[in-house]
Amino acid sequence: MESRDLNMSPEPVTNHCPYCHRAMQVTRMSCPSCEISVDADFPAPRLARLPVEHQRFIEMFVLASGNLKAIAEQAGVSYPTVRSRLDKIIEALRLVIVESSGDRDEAFGDKERTEAAARLIKAI
Repeated sequence: MESRDLNMSPEPVTNHCPYCHRAMQVTRMSCPSCEISVDADFPAPRLARLPVEHQRFIEMFVLASGNLKAIAEQAGVSYPTVRSRLDKIIEALRLVIVESSGDRDEAFGDKERTEAAARLIKAI
């Protein structure tokens, strides 16, 4: 398989292939300290499967403590624009969850979702 150097590319590097636009797969991890590397097919976390623009919005959302009005002011757009963007990201994340779980009912059951959220909060 051909490797291409994207360091000189005018396009920003994303998590999708710049040629066919399919999701990239992480296949190598390395330690910059001891220079050990591991080659394998590493599963991408669900949020990492979202487009980079969605990931950036999620960062803004968390840093703004979920305050959409603050995000709208910071970005210089209207509240409905920010709300619409969030709705699109929610839908995209739902699709990623369905793809990774393989079972729509399991991915979106209220009880399972609540229990999973509770486990995550307790783990913090």
